[in-house]
Amino acid sequence: MLSDIQIGGDPLAAPHLLPPAPAHPVTVADFAGLARALAADRGAWAPLVDYDPVTRWYHRLRTGPGYEVWLLSWLPGQRSGAHGHGPSSGVLTVLEGELTEHANHTPRTLAPGAQRVFAPGYVHEVVNDALTPAVSLHVYFPALTEMPMHEEHHSAARCATREIGEPARG
Repeated sequence: MLSDIQIGGDPLAAPHLLPPAPAHPVTVADFAGLARALAADRGAWAPLVDYDPVTRWYHRLRTGPGYEVWLLSWLPGQRSGAHGHGPSSGVLTVLEGELTEHANHTPRTLAPGAQRVFAPGYVHEVVNDALTPAVSLHVYFPALTEMPMHEEHHSAARCATREIGEPARG
């Protein structure tokens, strides 16, 4: 019977076999699929990328019902600072270059195509430790309204909030 057939392996390793991202994402998997679809459309985002030698550059790429998508560029040495995302969940996708994510005192190297999914309360710092620029895509749901900044040791007692529009995205 055809319904008894199973395919082994990682389905994310074969994106052409995955269903297309829905027009209005609802689940975490939908938002990760939206990020992958946007990442694959290099012609739509690459001409928009700019680099700022003073701070990370960012551009709101898209908004939808209950979410927003940001495009960020990172020159070598630029970092987000340790931060959370308020009540928002998110998907971070590396488009070009390499970024390092520090979370729970553990560094993780993110190469092009790497995705990180996080829930409200997740605290991390993203850094371009490489010698070449990097570009990343960030989907937030609900749309990002605050970014609590944390001390290096992630002390919640010493937390400041950055409102949207201030130059700190991560």
